[in-house]
Amino acid sequence: MEYDREGPQLPTARGPLSAAVGSYLLGAGPLPAPEAVAAAPAYGDDLQLALYQCYELHYRGFAGVSPGLEWDPDLLRTRAALEDRFLSALRADTRVHDTVEDAVGALLVEPVDGKGVSHFLRDEGELWHLREYAAQRSLYHLKEADPHAWVLPRLWGRAKAAMAAVEFDEYGGGRPDRVHARLFADLMTDLGLDTTYGRHLDAASAECLATVNMMSLFGLHRSLRGALVGHFAAVEITSSPGSRRLAEAMRRTGAGPAAEHFYDEHVEADAVHEQIVRHEVIDGLLEQEPHLAADVAFGIDATEHLEDRFGARLLADWRAGRSSLRTPLPGAPREPSETSYIS
Repeated sequence: MEYDREGPQLPTARGPLSAAVGSYLLGAGPLPAPEAVAAAPAYGDDLQLALYQCYELHYRGFAGVSPGLEWDPDLLRTRAALEDRFLSALRADTRVHDTVEDAVGALLVEPVDGKGVSHFLRDEGELWHLREYAAQRSLYHLKEADPHAWVLPRLWGRAKAAMAAVEFDEYGGGRPDRVHARLFADLMTDLGLDTTYGRHLDAASAECLATVNMMSLFGLHRSLRGALVGHFAAVEITSSPGSRRLAEAMRRTGAGPAAEHFYDEHVEADAVHEQIVRHEVIDGLLEQEPHLAADVAFGIDATEHLEDRFGARLLADWRAGRSSLRTPLPGAPREPSETSYIS
């Protein structure tokens, strides 16, 4: 059997679900029973890592794992059960606005006394906070734009053309040195972090995993194309002001020119992307498929729900003087983060 040796190493299991999925990928054991999936905390470390392992097969895979397992029927049934547990919790816990206009409008209002992660990093964050933030965000940024590319075959006309234009920019406009994933790797180099794809998976929190898993969930299902467009709108609309604060944090701490450049680039690019996504992608989609409006609003609000959980986790750990990572980086407080504090 031929194996894919380009991907990262399989992560260390965090419980019976992720252990069973990892063993199955190596041909060493059975998959978890459906009742075990149904009983697991939807946002917990174990379920989120198990789901992340399933999704990674659609990206670069894992070293030593057969590429053929991407479409293994038994694994797909397990993935479906994990997804159902996660998506059901998201739908139950997300407060969805009545209209897309209301959901977008809420994103456009910047609170005067903002207290989020980017505000913390700009105003009082130390270099070790920035390194931890980058390590966790690397799970997405080193595959930046890839989950969103899956929606392109599910769109057409005006929405498809506009979405493709934004994605082209995310992929560097045809220049490999300007691909946003490459720019983030350069940021990580400035911060003294290992840039190997998937290197920080073991250390990342369940709250971080959930934000990336949601992108994969929305992207891999045609039935969730409206939610993916909503998610993408939430990312692009909130990116520019947040990136401005993060660029200031990088400058204040002397993180380095590539670290500053990544966020400076997103201040400019995402200000343009915001307009395209709002007026061309969303409007184009709803012009063609107005019945997807509730899904678009759900995608926006579910993104905010999970980002708020992730931000709360980071700030709780940092304000308590402990690392937000399961395995602290050199130079950070040695007390690791607790396991998922919200199940």
